[in-house]
Amino acid sequence: MRFVYLFLLLISSNLVLAQAGPIKITETKSKNRIAFFAENRTFTPYDVLFDVKGSNFRQSATKPRWIHVPSAAKVHLKTIILFRDKQPVYTKNLKVNDSLSKRALKKEYEVLDIPPPKITPKKQITVYTKTGCSQCDSIVSKLDAKHYIYRAVSLDEKPEVKQQLGRFLAKSEMEMDTLTQPIISLGGRLYTWIGSYEQLLEELEKD
Repeated sequence: MRFVYLFLLLISSNLVLAQAGPIKITETKSKNRIAFFAENRTFTPYDVLFDVKGSNFRQSATKPRWIHVPSAAKVHLKTIILFRDKQPVYTKNLKVNDSLSKRALKKEYEVLDIPPPKITPKKQITVYTKTGCSQCDSIVSKLDAKHYIYRAVSLDEKPEVKQQLGRFLAKSEMEMDTLTQPIISLGGRLYTWIGSYEQLLEELEKD
């Protein structure tokens, strides 16, 4: 019984790993055929080797070839023709290689709209904002536009954080309520004078 459990566990692990790979296989079904596509939603190109095995359909007898799948692209891999009034039974086999070959077949592809990768800054960024702070909005919008990983904390929604910051910075409640620029933490160090995205980047790059 223990052997069976371990065997099932290994199969489940393999399935999870296969589903978490960089290439996703999608299907488009019509009345008598199924088209298979490779979707690469990363910024790394790959070569793939794909085939389908089963019954109640026919397909090209040509030996499967490695097919190039560019970054952020969707590529047609193959199409199977279904037998009339038959339910197709098939398994899909996919191999993925990031060592690109000049011999891989290059096909037309559809460009996918995927977000660019996030930027991890040298120091952890936390921006404390409040309503009516235009400089807060400007800095946050530029961090979003450049896809930085950061944390934004609204002092209007977190009054306990505002009180803690006020005590740490020796600022009165009125001073905290009338802030016109954000309080920014870079690697745990607080800045009250940073008023622009450019100043933030300048401090971020300092050792």
